[in-house]
Amino acid sequence: MLGVHLLEQYLPNQSVTNARAWYPLRLLNYYRIVLACVFIILFLISNSPSILGQTSPVLYYTGSLSYLIFGLICSYAIHLRKPSLRIQINLQTFVDITVLTLLMHISGGLSSGLGILLVIAIAFSSLVATGRQAILYASIATIAVLFEATYAYLSGTHTSTTWSHAGLLGIAFFVTSLLFVIWAHRLSESEARIKQQNVDLANLEQLNDYVIQNLNSGIIVVDSRNIPRLTNESAWFLLGNKETGKKLPLALLSIELSRQLDIWRKDTNMTPEKFKAGEDTPYILPRFARLGSEENAGTVIFLEDQTEVTQHIQQMKLASLGRLTASIAHEIRNPLGAISHAAQLLEESPALKKEDIRLTEIIHKHSQRMNTIIENILQLSRPQSSQMQSINLLEWLQEFRRDFCLSANVTEKQIEIDINPADIAIIFDPNHLQQLLWNLCQNSILHSHKNKAETIMIYLRGGCEQNKQGSFLDVLDNGPGVEKELALNIFEPFFTTAGNGTGLGLYITRELCERNKARLNYLPVDTGACFRISFHDAMRLPL
Repeated sequence: MLGVHLLEQYLPNQSVTNARAWYPLRLLNYYRIVLACVFIILFLISNSPSILGQTSPVLYYTGSLSYLIFGLICSYAIHLRKPSLRIQINLQTFVDITVLTLLMHISGGLSSGLGILLVIAIAFSSLVATGRQAILYASIATIAVLFEATYAYLSGTHTSTTWSHAGLLGIAFFVTSLLFVIWAHRLSESEARIKQQNVDLANLEQLNDYVIQNLNSGIIVVDSRNIPRLTNESAWFLLGNKETGKKLPLALLSIELSRQLDIWRKDTNMTPEKFKAGEDTPYILPRFARLGSEENAGTVIFLEDQTEVTQHIQQMKLASLGRLTASIAHEIRNPLGAISHAAQLLEESPALKKEDIRLTEIIHKHSQRMNTIIENILQLSRPQSSQMQSINLLEWLQEFRRDFCLSANVTEKQIEIDINPADIAIIFDPNHLQQLLWNLCQNSILHSHKNKAETIMIYLRGGCEQNKQGSFLDVLDNGPGVEKELALNIFEPFFTTAGNGTGLGLYITRELCERNKARLNYLPVDTGACFRISFHDAMRLPL
């Protein structure tokens, strides 16, 4: 009972139906076949009387041959795994105990030493069996040995060591079954731990991959030859590559990044420089870190989007500029108001000549222009926080078109909207989006008039970026477009090609985009002008 308790403690409910449990049974059958072949060979090559089968050679030969045939049949059954594992282990163990006990009996009994073969058979069986089964096998083998000892005693063939041999074999049966069941249990636990560790490692790998792929910062891991081994989606996006997943040398991804990496490898104290990988990509600042201490160790490259840093710096500048412009506006508006008022009084004077009225009109015009510039600067310098929220782009644009058409004296047919897919949602301040789109559409109408287009057309086309790093909205028109030489300067403050313009429209529009973590760029097209708003990907995780 103590043995049963110990076995149940180690294996209270061990399953024997898994694939691993068939392996010890297959080994047991190999042992059975080899043992039967040895019995037969020893019987056939023996020219003199042998201990094996000494009391009944025919029965010994028949039993050994039957044992071999049984082993071959078991090989086929194990291959098919039919009948079940439990039935096979029980049947095969009972046959092993019966045949080996019989061969031991006709070979001289316990003194022949064949009883030790039962220990090996029970050991293999205990690797597969449950605790109670192992105790059952040991008990049956012990009973068989005790019957053999009793028969020897009753027939007068026993020796002084018969009972001690029987007792030692019985102890060996129970100890072997106990040890091998415990060993099998520990093997099973180790296998379970290894499987769980493999699952944990797979989960950790997936988690790491998810975190890396969803970081705002780009990550590139390169080897000593500058060949990327890992590149996340943000890195592809920041470097302006449309097709992700390609194994391209770093120099083909970005010449500037490869150059800075080569310099850093020679001098790790170098200060990285920010750069743009393309016209429609943000400024990025690389950081480098060595992986390992070996000479040919790899390097991890962190690519930081400088948009937010630039926005923070810009906000600080705007705060300072706001205080400065408030003072300047106060100092300018007072004399400007006096000039405008004096021009109005001069215009009402009866002594003013008709040819001088044109001069007062010039004073009014430029006073109003200066006042508009002051208003724009004050608006730009006021630190306004963006109230960003999720916006269905298609629905919002349809509502914007209705409002704009009422104010700009154009029809809804002149503003075409094409958003694909239709359920694109962006994260943006609705008021800022209204203001910047109003500026872009007003610019389109203004310059289309210059082109003397019969019908002014504005196209609002949106979609997802090819690298799935956010969405975009293109504002196109059928106007004259922007000359290539001027395209680099159109976003600078006070730059204008219109005589009555302030040059702050596009500058303010880009600033509104940056406040909402978006980018505004001019894209050259065959006909007209195209301004692209690239919206921030809200699903990115900060590093």
